[in-house]
Amino acid sequence: MTWEGMQKFPFLRSVYGELTKSERRIADYIAAHAETVMEQTIADIAGQTDSSEITVSRFCKKVGCTGLQEVKLQVAAGLSTAAHDTYHDIHGDDSTYTVMWKIFKNLTEGLQDTAGLIVPAAVDRAVSILSAAGRVEVYGFGNSATVCRDIATRYMRLGLWIQAYSDAHMQVTAAALLQPGDAVIAVSHSGASAELLHSVQTAKKNGAAVIAITGHSRSPLAALADVCLCGMGREVKYSSEAGASRLIHMALGDLLYTRLAMTRSEIFQKNMKKMRREIRKKRIHSDEKD
Repeated sequence: MTWEGMQKFPFLRSVYGELTKSERRIADYIAAHAETVMEQTIADIAGQTDSSEITVSRFCKKVGCTGLQEVKLQVAAGLSTAAHDTYHDIHGDDSTYTVMWKIFKNLTEGLQDTAGLIVPAAVDRAVSILSAAGRVEVYGFGNSATVCRDIATRYMRLGLWIQAYSDAHMQVTAAALLQPGDAVIAVSHSGASAELLHSVQTAKKNGAAVIAITGHSRSPLAALADVCLCGMGREVKYSSEAGASRLIHMALGDLLYTRLAMTRSEIFQKNMKKMRREIRKKRIHSDEKD
């Protein structure tokens, strides 16, 4: 199955890297024969993929569904989106305008994919954890470190005690000093960075709650997290899926930020006024008129 064909079904893409060989055969078959699958039974799919019915049932649960009927609902959603949107890869002879259009279109569709994966109740739980936290730390490396700095800078406005760490030694040192009631936001596209997992395990050992922002819902990081928010970008030539996911993960950070601001409206407005007053003092003012 081509990666292009899998683009239509984010619920499959988000777990594909963690599937077994037999489960990947099922995922590939569903993506390649989506319309046919809508009319098939578990026994039919098992026969077409050289799998057992138990393997197909286990696959359904592994992709986050309760059974085949829920898988079909996800497939139907992917087919509906595909009827209006097409995959936009970048080619060596594309013009600047075409590249711009494809990048922005793929980003838009990546956000739509992510919206289909997010469970509102998980967002609400993450907001409750952050709102009650005495201390919040944000962990990530590489592209994810950019997301972490953005989260720390913005969430400070909400009156949270928050700090971002992108150095492995600083991360684990800070994690060792966390206490029950504190929280960690861990950002990782793969969800499989050994150093990040070490920091998160240390934080959990000390009683901190963990919120994961990742591109893989079946990753080791997702398994450790109290709340997992999964979002992914679309991989194209000249840009990896991990790079594209950076903006998607920032959008998830914005979602949490906005919901937090709504629960702390008075604090948010008061802090914004204070910040704007001080920032204005940093600007160059001129009495001269144009």
